[in-house]
Order: sequence, then C-alpha cells, then structure tokens
Amino acid sequence: MTSISSPHQQQLLDSVCGIVAADDRFVGLLAAGSLLHGGFDEFSDLDLVLVVSNPAYEEVMADRRAIAESIGPLLAAFTGEHVGEPRLLICLYGDPPVHVDLKFVTPDALDYLIERPVIIWARTDAIEQRIAGAEIQWPDRPPDWFEERFWIWVHYATTKLGRGELFEALGILGFIREQVLGPLIHGRLGRPQRGVRRLEAQFPEWAERLRATVGTHDTAGVIRALEETVTLYRELRNADQSAGHKAESAVSAYLESVIATRQA
Repeated sequence: MTSISSPHQQQLLDSVCGIVAADDRFVGLLAAGSLLHGGFDEFSDLDLVLVVSNPAYEEVMADRRAIAESIGPLLAAFTGEHVGEPRLLICLYGDPPVHVDLKFVTPDALDYLIERPVIIWARTDAIEQRIAGAEIQWPDRPPDWFEERFWIWVHYATTKLGRGELFEALGILGFIREQVLGPLIHGRLGRPQRGVRRLEAQFPEWAERLRATVGTHDTAGVIRALEETVTLYRELRNADQSAGHKAESAVSAYLESVIATRQA
C-alpha cells in the first residue's frame, strides 16, 4: 500500500482502497499525478484511477456520486466533460479540503496509456500484467500544431488589447503560456510536453523567462507581455520549422499597428 506523509490525504487514499477492495465490481486501483512523478506534498491532488470490470461498468458509472460520498466528507463534485474526460469525477473532500480525482475505466483502457501508473491495489495480477504490456506514449504535439494555433491566439489577444479589454488579453496570454510556451519549454529540455506546473521550482531560469509574459493590468503591461510572448515562442519553436508562415507575418504587422495606436 502506498504511503504518503499527509494524514488527511492518506486517510482518503486508504478509504478509497478499502471501498474498491470490498466491492466485487472493482478490479484495481491506480495512481497517477504526483504519486507517480514524485514531489507529493500537502498541496497535491490525489489522482486515482478505479478499474471496473466490464459487466459492471455502466452500473458503477451510474453510481459514481454515491461511491464518492462513501469515501469521506464530500463537499462538492462534478464530472470532467470540460476537459474531455467524462469518465472523471472531480471531488473536493474536507476538512481540511483535499482535491481527489476519481477516474473510472475498464481494464481495456490500460492497454494504451500516456504514462505507467502506480498500482495501489489489484484483485489479481492481471492488472499488473496489463500495465506492464501497455503501449505508453505521451501525447506530444508536433511543431505545426503550435505554429497554426499560436498566431491565431496572439491575434485574438491583440484584438482585446486594441479594444482595451485588458482582463481578456491577460487571460489569453495565460492560456498561451499553458498550451504553448510551457509545453515547448519541456520539449526543449527533452521532457514530455506539459504545462507550467512546478516550473518555478524545477527550472527557475525558464520560469524567469515566462515571468516576462505575465503582464499587468495596464496597456503598457499587456503590450510588454505580448511582445515577450512572441519573442519567447520564436526562440522555443522547432529550429527545423520553416520561417515565414503567412499567419506570422500578418499577425506580427497587426500587432505592431495596434501597439502604435494604443501608445499614441
């Protein structure tokens, strides 16, 4: 059984493990997130995968809320359609509040994984064998994925700057950091493309570069952040990528014109 230092998180993990082990519909309990990558602390979520036998899957999916309530003092819960994962139930337990993700899958979902999870509990060794033989592939994105989207998103941020909607512009810049700059930084470092989590602690030199893209709620601050975002992207993108994308030239000229207007 996996052991963690926080008593509140450990109590919830023990409770989930006891519930799935006592319920014949479940065949395994797995962990991802910080329990897999390391760095688990009192602020970490519990990212858990509950493996359900095929015949019982529809019944368990209909019973998810009751299962979550049986784990501990459930404060709130909602499903993960907003992140494209309807199998996920996102839960908040208390007291103190602890975030727990409960993802319900069938055994065949373990054949193709983005990373190899930690086995917390399994009814038989079939789960271990399945995970050992799984195809593992992190969903890294090709250079063209970033190139096509980046300039459209920069254009959108620029229109918000031009209209004076600074909160909107700052929000889009945050989205670009998460979806483009963070993954490209990880890729530059030879790591799976991820967002910006833990960059401050793990890669402070890159965190400093990202800090310049944050901006402040004023015209000058948004302009600086937009310019730094474009500069950093050009540095990070694939060196083999052909320059002169037609969107890049058009958006760059548009950005310069909007900046000139806002600074006038």
